Amino acid sequence: MEQELIANIQIVVKQLYGQEADTSILSLQKTKKEFEGDLTLVVFPLLKISHKKPEETAQEIGNKLKSDYPLVSDFNVIKGFLNLTLAHKGFVDTLASIDADESFGFKKATETSPLIMVEYSSPNTNKPLHLGHIRNNLLGYSLSKILEANGNKVVKTNIVNDRGIHICKSMLAWQKFGAGATPESTSLKGDHLVGDYYVAFDRAYKAEVKQLMEEKLMSEDDAKRQAPLMLEAQEMLRNWEAGDAAVRNLWKTMNEWVYKGFDETYKRLGVSFDKIYYESQTYLVGKEKVAEGLSKGIFVKKEDGSVWADLTAEGLDQKLLLRADGTSVYMTQDIGTATLRFGDYKIDKMIYVVGNEQDYHFKVLSLLLDKLGFVWGKSLVHFSYGMVELPEGKMKSREGTVVDADDLMDEMLKTASEISKELGKLEGLSPKEISDITTTIGLGALKYFILKVDPRKNMTFNPKESIDFNGNTGSFIQYTFARICSVLRKADEQCIVLDANMDINLELSEKETSLVQSLSEYPAVIKQAGDEYSPSLIANYIYELVKQYNQFYHDCQIIKEENCASRNFRLILSRNVAKVIKSGMGLLGINVPEKM
Repeated sequence: MEQELIANIQIVVKQLYGQEADTSILSLQKTKKEFEGDLTLVVFPLLKISHKKPEETAQEIGNKLKSDYPLVSDFNVIKGFLNLTLAHKGFVDTLASIDADESFGFKKATETSPLIMVEYSSPNTNKPLHLGHIRNNLLGYSLSKILEANGNKVVKTNIVNDRGIHICKSMLAWQKFGAGATPESTSLKGDHLVGDYYVAFDRAYKAEVKQLMEEKLMSEDDAKRQAPLMLEAQEMLRNWEAGDAAVRNLWKTMNEWVYKGFDETYKRLGVSFDKIYYESQTYLVGKEKVAEGLSKGIFVKKEDGSVWADLTAEGLDQKLLLRADGTSVYMTQDIGTATLRFGDYKIDKMIYVVGNEQDYHFKVLSLLLDKLGFVWGKSLVHFSYGMVELPEGKMKSREGTVVDADDLMDEMLKTASEISKELGKLEGLSPKEISDITTTIGLGALKYFILKVDPRKNMTFNPKESIDFNGNTGSFIQYTFARICSVLRKADEQCIVLDANMDINLELSEKETSLVQSLSEYPAVIKQAGDEYSPSLIANYIYELVKQYNQFYHDCQIIKEENCASRNFRLILSRNVAKVIKSGMGLLGINVPEKM
């Protein structure tokens, strides 16, 4: 409908003023609620063509549209804004077009479509996934689906930080305190078991630091450097990089425990990857690139043997790339990983989904890759998102105060079950149906609550607020979808056959035209969400659509409507609202139940 209207406006402008109006200056927007009309044309960009005042230009265009094109039934002018009222036929035709398009809003990728790689998750193998990882994974997975919906080819990738001092801390603590414990012997998920020993290391390390400060009168910094546990962990890391067989075997064993635990969490959360890289496989490539940069004079080696990049000319500081003992840092690994990825895939765009505390890191990475001669260095995209906390405050993994992802999902399912029972949403359902629905509601509530927030903002996740059947929640949207499915089932049970050839002369209510108009905006919302890397645009669009539908449902008869043409239109309208809800929630990785 908007495309047809823009084409008509172009013709009218050429007829009135003798010049072509490029579509880039024809801005249509939804008419504000305080004014009469459906779509508003901003005429100010056309004044260079018309050479007339805004009101006069708008009036002339409005008169011509109304007289020559049946799509426009009326208009009014408010200063430089032309408010157009559209004929109901246009809304019927628009709904018919949406109804006939099974992949409405989606573009198909072609051989020439850009290939975009999206990195997300990036866990460390010294601890289980936590609430922060949940936001990261949900944003990365949803962004990937949105980019695909915009016609791109997408590779979802993960880099597992499976080596370094952090995993050595867990390994050393297991050696000292584990007594041979395994996931099987303890009935713990492997990632939880290893995470427990990371916490145990920190506890014992702090006790040693305190003892050194009290007994040896050391400063806190000296005590931290000389604590026996830290020295042993650093020695273990050097032995790992030297290929020590015993250290490597323990590392492989404990990492396998963690990977199995990660896989269970990813599957439950509903996210996946096309390619997984491991730091243990990429850091050597990074070290080679650093050595190459050193030989070319791009980097410098200090007296202690450490290698640095001097970025002061770019307004930054000096960045460590290799420690004095030759061990690598995260930046080294990222250089190696980028090198491997661009060797494996012909990537047109690389997007890193990483929290905003790493903004500086990715500025540096982009500069270093560019200095090393990679043409794609400066084009890397850091999808920087805000932190997520609980009402109780910030989480600390070393102290064991993080909110474990598995525990949080368990709590969401329990809460969904309790609230659904209280509201009578589960009456008459079988045990399997109840289990499936509470899982769908609980995980849907978690995902929607996180994804509805602008990713650039910090947020507080409140489990109690996330499951509400009457607010801006996944549960409210899911319940509305189930309501529409119930309406359509009842129509089917009553043998009401829907006719796709709707009556073009049908008189529609404001609620109906507004819903059709909102449905027609879905492709533009998908495009904007892809352009701005913002799943929240999809989430809040679906919420507004659902609110509109519920107002329509409350005010308009559907199955009981006596006028067959109106009943047919409203049922097809309902069917397509459900289609867009399911599609949009799917882009967020959220399932919607047909029964609740």
